[in-house]
Amino acid sequence: MGPLLLAPRMHEQELEPIAMNDAITTGNATLDAWVTETAALCEPETIVVCDGSEGERARLVERMLAGGTLIALNPAKRPNSFLSRSDARDVARVESRTFICSREESDAGPTNNWQDPAVMRASLLRLFRGSMRGRTLYVVPFSMGPVGSPLSRIGVELTDSPYVALSMRIMTRMGAPVLAALGERGDFVRCLHSVGAPLAKGQADVPWPCDPDRTVIAHFPDERSVWSFGSGYGGNALLGKKCFALRLASVMAREEGWLAEHMALLGVESPTGERSYVAAAFPSACGKTNFAMLVVPEALAGWKVTTLGDDIAWLRRGADGRLHAINPENGMFGVAPGTSARSNPSAMQAIAADTIFTNVALTDDGDVWWEGMTAEVPEHLLDWRGRDWTPRSGTPAAHPNARFTTPLERCPALDPAWDDANGVPIDAFVFGGRMSHDMPLVFQTQSWEHGVYAAATMGSEATAAAESNLPAVRRDPMAMLPFCGYHMADYFAHWLEMGSTLHEPPPIFRVNWFRRDENKKLLWPGFGENARVLAWIVERAHGRASAAESPYGFVPRYRDLNLRGLELSEGDFEHLMRIEIERALAEVDSHDMLLEPLMSRLPRELLHERYLLRERLYRAAEMRSGPIHEVPLLIEPTAA
Repeated sequence: MGPLLLAPRMHEQELEPIAMNDAITTGNATLDAWVTETAALCEPETIVVCDGSEGERARLVERMLAGGTLIALNPAKRPNSFLSRSDARDVARVESRTFICSREESDAGPTNNWQDPAVMRASLLRLFRGSMRGRTLYVVPFSMGPVGSPLSRIGVELTDSPYVALSMRIMTRMGAPVLAALGERGDFVRCLHSVGAPLAKGQADVPWPCDPDRTVIAHFPDERSVWSFGSGYGGNALLGKKCFALRLASVMAREEGWLAEHMALLGVESPTGERSYVAAAFPSACGKTNFAMLVVPEALAGWKVTTLGDDIAWLRRGADGRLHAINPENGMFGVAPGTSARSNPSAMQAIAADTIFTNVALTDDGDVWWEGMTAEVPEHLLDWRGRDWTPRSGTPAAHPNARFTTPLERCPALDPAWDDANGVPIDAFVFGGRMSHDMPLVFQTQSWEHGVYAAATMGSEATAAAESNLPAVRRDPMAMLPFCGYHMADYFAHWLEMGSTLHEPPPIFRVNWFRRDENKKLLWPGFGENARVLAWIVERAHGRASAAESPYGFVPRYRDLNLRGLELSEGDFEHLMRIEIERALAEVDSHDMLLEPLMSRLPRELLHERYLLRERLYRAAEMRSGPIHEVPLLIEPTAA
C-alpha cells in the first residue's frame, strides 16, 4: 500500500488516515498527478492536503510541541506564540547554494549562480529519492496576493516540514479557498521542498531536521518551478517568499509586462485627508520594515502612515496608465534584532501574540528577547541555541538573523486597502541603502531614466545572508541583487521599458538615513523621524514642495522639511546634504564594478545617465572656488 492521505474536512475534527490507493483528489488533475509522482519519488509515510483551518493549525502546533520543534511561550506574556531553534548550521539564506536554472546561461547573467537545468534536475532527483521516508508530505496550496485577484498567482508547495506548513499559513493565503480558486484546470507554480532527513523505521527525530552540507535551492524559470533541499530556514524553505514571489515572479513579470520587486508598500495620509501610496526598496538591515510601519512624530500632526506590506510588491499598469501594486504576502517574516519600541513600535505591537519566533533568546519567565529589544539587558537567558547566557557570555543571545513570523493583520497601522484585489496606485518610489558618507539624506532624481540609474547603483552594507568573502559594502541594484531571476542588465532594461508605458511614471527618490560625521556619529535620528522626509517626498510627488537642484537631483533645503522639535542645526543639515565632489566622482567610478560585467547587455540609457552625472559633478566643481569642492545646493528653489 502507498502512502496514506490525510484528507481535508469541512468540519473541525480529528483527521483519520485514508488509504491513498495510489491516487488523491484535490479537484485539480494536474496537481493530483504531481503529488502522486512526488510521493513515488520521496516516499513519505503519509500525505496531508492542507485546508488552512484552525483545527489543522492546532494539530501542527501540537505535533511540533511534542517533537521539540516549537517551545510554547508564556501565554500571559506572549499569547499563542512559540519559539523555534534551528540547527546552528541552518540560520540564513544560502546565496552560494541558490541557482537559476534557465535554459541558457546568458539569461541568468553574471550576478546569479547558473546550472544547466537537465544537470540540476538529475542531481535533485538523486537527492529527493526517498528523502521523506518516515515523514509526512504536506500539500500546501497558497495564493500570492488576494485569492481571486487578477494580480495574484497560485502556487503549491510540497514539503515534509510542519514548520514550513505552519509558517506558510501565516505568510500566504493558504488552504481550501485556494484550491477552490485553482479549480479543475487552473495553473500553478510548483514548489518542492524537503529538509533532506529521512527517518528509518523507529528512528527518533530531531527538533530541526536538515542537511546543510547538501543544501540546494534551484529555480527553473522556464518551467515555473522551485526545488529546495536540505534547509528548513524560512528564506530557503518558505518557497512562496523569495523563491516564487521574487526570483520566479521577476521572470514572469518581465515576460508579461509587470514588476515583481523587493519593496515595502505604505500609505501616507496628509492633514487634508489625501491618501498617497509609496513603494520603497531597501536592502537587508537598512530599515525597510521600520519604514513600512512608521509612527509619525508629534511635529507632523495630521500626517498618518499606514502599512500594506514590509517586503515584496507586485506592480502592474492599470487602465488609468498608472502602476498599481499589491503585497503578495499575508504575513511578516522580520528580523528581530534591533526591533524595539523605539525603532518600530508597530512591529512590537504586531508580535505581541500569534507569532513564531526563530533563533531568539528565551527569558526565565517564558518570553523572548534579542539584542536591541530593550535598553536593559536581562541577567540570565537561554540563548538561541538553548544554552545559559548572561551579559558576560561574550556571544549574542539571539542570532543576528533571528526572525519573527506574524500575520500582517496584526499590524496596528494596517492600511484599509492592504487586501484590495485591484491594488493601490503608486505615487512615488523610494530607494535607500546604508552609506556613512557620500550620499545625501534625500534627493529626487531628474527623470525616470535617472531614477533607474540611481536605483541600479544603490550601495549597502552586506548582511547575515551574505557570505564572508563579500565586501563590507556592496552594490545592490533596487535591493534585488539576490532576488532577480534573470540577467540584471535585462532587468534594468525592463524597468526603463515599464516607464515608457506609463502615463506619468512615479518620481523616484533616493534616501540615506545613515550619514555620519567625522566622529562616526549618525547625523540623522532615523526611525519615526524619517516621516519628515517621507512627507516632503509625497508633497514633492504631488507638485507642492519646493526644492533646490544639486548634481544628484532635486534636494530639500533646511526650510523645506518640517524639522520642528529636532535638535538638528542648519549646519548639521548642510552636512547631511553635502556632496563632496572628489568623493562623489570616486563613487561614480566605483559603479563600474557592477556595470562592467553587465556591459554586453547594459541599456545605453544607463551609460548616458552615468555620463550626465559625471558632467554635473564636474560642472559643480567649476562653479566653486577654493580647494574644498563641496556642493550642498546649486540652484535656488524650483517647482516640482
